[in-house]
Amino acid sequence: MSNKVALVTGSNKGIGFAVVHALCKNFAGDVFLSARDVGRGTAAVESLKTEGLNPLFHRLDINDPASVRCARDFFKEKYGGLDVLINNAAIAFKGRVVNVSSVMSSFALKNCSSELQARFRSDDITEEELVMLMEKFVQEAQKGEHTQKGWPNTAYGVSKLGLTVLSRIEARRLRKERPRDQILLNACCPGWVRTDMAGPNATKSPDEGAVTPVYLALLPPGVSEPHGQFVSEKQVQVW
Repeated sequence: MSNKVALVTGSNKGIGFAVVHALCKNFAGDVFLSARDVGRGTAAVESLKTEGLNPLFHRLDINDPASVRCARDFFKEKYGGLDVLINNAAIAFKGRVVNVSSVMSSFALKNCSSELQARFRSDDITEEELVMLMEKFVQEAQKGEHTQKGWPNTAYGVSKLGLTVLSRIEARRLRKERPRDQILLNACCPGWVRTDMAGPNATKSPDEGAVTPVYLALLPPGVSEPHGQFVSEKQVQVW
């Protein structure tokens, strides 16, 4: 095993790039920038090196199981796993895990029927049930029946709702099955950030959007909270 290591998925631009930038300055270990496209990823690494920073690159396409397995094997062999994983691309390893969700997940939750809200807020929902509910939303949205069935009218919001709930489920499993590993897993909202997706009128720069993900990634050793929470502006939000 070598140094501590952090991996940021989908980090050749936008919030992910800003997270890598901040980690290179604050994380005591190797920081890996990843991207689907090798050319864009290496170009992003080189741009950070001009600032005196020293990120490393590993290709990773989270939609390609072979690519995910390749990355898993690389980090397991070289480092024994990961200390920090920031899922900006929207895969787990030992250490801090930060899933970049959105405040839209909370908005979507509040606009679900009372029955759906109860399941998404429950402490006994399973990953299998969550997958079933997400598939049900897709099917009912394709038929134009989703609002009648108690769903909000936002596919993006429901997708982030699923990510936040999945984070809560996985956090419960980690606390039950691997308490000694002291893994902290949280979902967070970076805010409205000026990226290709959010557009130029958003209120935050990518560096400002990186603040909460980096805060969660760098939670000090020995702390037990936050864990399984939805965090915005470095504060735990009521789910």
